[in-house]
Amino acid sequence: MSEAMQIGIPRAMSYYNYFPFWYGFFEDLGIEIVISDKTTKQTMSSGSALVVSETCLPIKVYVGHILNLLEKGVDKIFIPSIQSIDHKIYNCSKIRGLPDLIKNVVKQDFTIIDATLDKSAKNQGLYEFLKEAVAPFGITDEKRIKKASKEGWKVMNNFKIMLNSGLSFEKALSYAKKGQVVITNNQKSYPISVAILAHNYNLYDERISMKIFDKLEKLDVKTYTAEQLSIEQLKEGICSMDSKLYWANEYEMTGAAGHYLQDNNIDGIITINAFGCGPDSIMVERISRAARKFNKPVLNLSVDEQTGEAGFVTRIEAFTDMLFRKKRASIINKIDIKEETKTSLEPEIKISKK
Repeated sequence: MSEAMQIGIPRAMSYYNYFPFWYGFFEDLGIEIVISDKTTKQTMSSGSALVVSETCLPIKVYVGHILNLLEKGVDKIFIPSIQSIDHKIYNCSKIRGLPDLIKNVVKQDFTIIDATLDKSAKNQGLYEFLKEAVAPFGITDEKRIKKASKEGWKVMNNFKIMLNSGLSFEKALSYAKKGQVVITNNQKSYPISVAILAHNYNLYDERISMKIFDKLEKLDVKTYTAEQLSIEQLKEGICSMDSKLYWANEYEMTGAAGHYLQDNNIDGIITINAFGCGPDSIMVERISRAARKFNKPVLNLSVDEQTGEAGFVTRIEAFTDMLFRKKRASIINKIDIKEETKTSLEPEIKISKK
């Protein structure tokens, strides 16, 4: 396939929210997709070297993935500017300005496909966005573009169904790309359940999250995320937190928190946020305050390129150990209460028989 019909997609940021759609869309149009490699320490280092130190980790990682694609010889890279996903629901400024940021820090010759999606503005909806995305490939037929978008939604919907069922991100994506829907029924019983609240680009990037799902599985902990909830449950969660939706990815944290804090089957909450992220710091503070009202333990994990795995693991182990001890104590207390109630009733029963 010629390079003219090839597009590079960084394995970072919006990849973890929208890639299944991009896959179905671009593949249907005959455009070959090249994805950057998984995040490594080198990815972080190379990206960090080109931006100011105050830049949040996900953006540094994104820059590193752009460099990785250029090393692969990709000439056209898809760097969308996702301004607003709904009326007056915005992304943070760094995400909105990604194309401009990359133009200014990556001084190499390549084509940036910087289609803009802004549902708070006129004439910048989904189809306008998709037309911008494929214009550099000479594709202008609207019927063809709409047909490809249907293929994109098909892959996306299958992916979401599997992710919602509890399948891992990588497995769900692998099956969805093949046009398959595989639902696994895990009958294993877990003594502890934890909700992990984070933006998808922090949660599903195994280098940023330090493979937290695997670590908690080894600790015999059942994990839940925002992906296991419906949009209705997430909206109700936002309301229960006495909040209004403003940030585009607030459902993933505030919405999910509002739901899981009220779920008695959830023993604790773990948040993962990027150090120095303004919106994240506001959301985490709001979640922590609400958790105190529900007497629900919370572990806040803040990550940057210097975060070490040893300290990360130690904090998770200490938190889960505390949850185990709290669960055992509550069970023992219930047993004691039942025994005391039974003992206190026995004299009355004997007297009534007389």
